[in-house]
Amino acid sequence: MKGLLLLLAIVFSVSTNAQIKPAEKGVGYGAKITAAGAVEVNVLEEAITKNGIFTGKVKGTIFSVCQEKGCWMKLEQTNGEGIVIRFKDYKFFVPKNIVNRDVVLEGVAKMTTTSVEALKHEAEDAGKTKEEIDKIVSPKQEIEFIATGVLVII
Repeated sequence: MKGLLLLLAIVFSVSTNAQIKPAEKGVGYGAKITAAGAVEVNVLEEAITKNGIFTGKVKGTIFSVCQEKGCWMKLEQTNGEGIVIRFKDYKFFVPKNIVNRDVVLEGVAKMTTTSVEALKHEAEDAGKTKEEIDKIVSPKQEIEFIATGVLVII
């Protein structure tokens, strides 16, 4: 019986990990999208400042990703900060090797306030040290992008 349970656990683990394709040029995650019509990050930032919301496609470089299961990532902003990318309805993930890749995202972005608890959880998922996590003591105003699709372009 133990052998059967171990075999099932291995099969489940392999099949779950196999569902996330490596982050290579042309590979997509979530809804199928193209790069056509994607704008630079600064256009998204301007839309958020002016309208409070951005809907559409944006292209940029990923500089951080959840090291637990690829359930979030961060897109580099013009000021060096990161736009938090989450995936609509938690329906898909991205591989951990997506860091330093250029991507196109499609979805909706807006300003949000992230709680200390959520920031600490995110820091843990990113592999930050206990000392770095302990320095998080206040909520953060940041852009959050809910992606319906991601396409690796470089």
